[in-house]
Amino acid sequence: MTERTQVFERGDWSFGAAGTIPGPVRTMGSEFPVEGLAFDAGTNEQAFLQLAAQDYGQGNVTVRIEWYADTASSGDVVFGASLAAITPNTDTQDIETKAFDAENTVTDTHLGTTGQRLHSCDIAVPNLDSLANGDAVWLRIRRLGADGADTMTGDAIITRVKVLYSDV
Repeated sequence: MTERTQVFERGDWSFGAAGTIPGPVRTMGSEFPVEGLAFDAGTNEQAFLQLAAQDYGQGNVTVRIEWYADTASSGDVVFGASLAAITPNTDTQDIETKAFDAENTVTDTHLGTTGQRLHSCDIAVPNLDSLANGDAVWLRIRRLGADGADTMTGDAIITRVKVLYSDV
């Protein structure tokens, strides 16, 4: 069994309706630039990635989010991930009206002391929308800032997303 990984960074995202769009950020650190998408507290903002389920075998997908807090040094952040999958030449679903499967979430706790400390959290995604090898897949990532469990103030900045799955 081999684990497949697809990596996505700031330039790979696409966006939906106005008012739900995280803001792109580029900060010049003391040694190198840091880029990401700033997801607001208090609102549900979302961004989308498109991928191919190349060599997908079976089982859950894991969505690994690398993030840091812009200003906070405590609290919880809630992220959600959902998939929409279409098998080309087989599925009869209209691509423009395709819906996402049920959202899966994770609550991650800021590890404290340093506001801009890099964190990582995993979302297990068992709601696969009939995912099959070779499918065209859309992934929606959201910060559920309006959720009462999201207690971290300020932006959560996502720097990278990894999608992991088994090829067996």
